[in-house]
Amino acid sequence: MSLNVHSIYDQIFKLWRKRRFGLFLRLLRPSPSDILLDVGGNPGFWTAHPQPVQRIDTLNVYETPWSPENAPNHNIRTLTGDGCSLTMPARSYDIGFSNSVIEHVGSWERQLQFASEIRRVAKALWVQTPAFECPIEPHYLTPFIHYLPRSLQKKILRWATLRGWIERPNRQQIDFMVETTRLLRKSEVRRLFPDCEIITEHLLWVIPKSYIAIRRKG
Repeated sequence: MSLNVHSIYDQIFKLWRKRRFGLFLRLLRPSPSDILLDVGGNPGFWTAHPQPVQRIDTLNVYETPWSPENAPNHNIRTLTGDGCSLTMPARSYDIGFSNSVIEHVGSWERQLQFASEIRRVAKALWVQTPAFECPIEPHYLTPFIHYLPRSLQKKILRWATLRGWIERPNRQQIDFMVETTRLLRKSEVRRLFPDCEIITEHLLWVIPKSYIAIRRKG
C-alpha cells in the first residue's frame, strides 16, 4: 500500500476511533430497529463494527463504490447528495451521524446549512469535528498551521507540513484543501447545534482534540 496521510492518520488515531464508537453506542443507544444516516461517511467505517441498527445510509457528494455482497452481515446503502441541502423529509431518520465532515464543507455559511440540515432530518444526532483549539492540525499533521492566514497556509503547506512532504500536492490541490477546511471552535459548535450536548475529547487529558454534538433520543 502506498504511503499517504490518510493511512498514517488511520494508524495514529485507530484507538481513538474505537473508543469513540464505544461512546456512540453508550450515549445514543442505537436500536436494532433504527435507520441511520451517515453524512459524509463510507461503508468501510461501519463494516469494521457489528451493525448496531437496521439500516445505514451513507451520503457523499461523489458516488461511493460499494458492493453489498462484500458485507452480507450489514445493511448499507450508498447515496449521492450534498449534506448542506438534504432531500430527505424532516425527522425521517432515527439517527443522524457525521464524523469529521462539517469542517470540510467550506465557509461558515455552509457549515450553518450542514448543521441545520442534519438537525432537520434526524431525531437523534452524533456530529464530531476536530477542535480548532488543538495545536496540531489533524489534516496536515502539523502544529499551528491552522492559526495562520489562509494565504500563508497555501504558501507553506507543501514544504512545511507532513502531508505536503508525503503527497506533494499541486497548486490546485493546495488551494482546494485550504479553502474547504475550516476547523471549528467550541463556541461555534455550540452555535451550530444549540439543541445538543457538546462533548469534548481531549489529548493528554487537557488539550481539546475534537468536539461531538449529541442529541439523544426523545
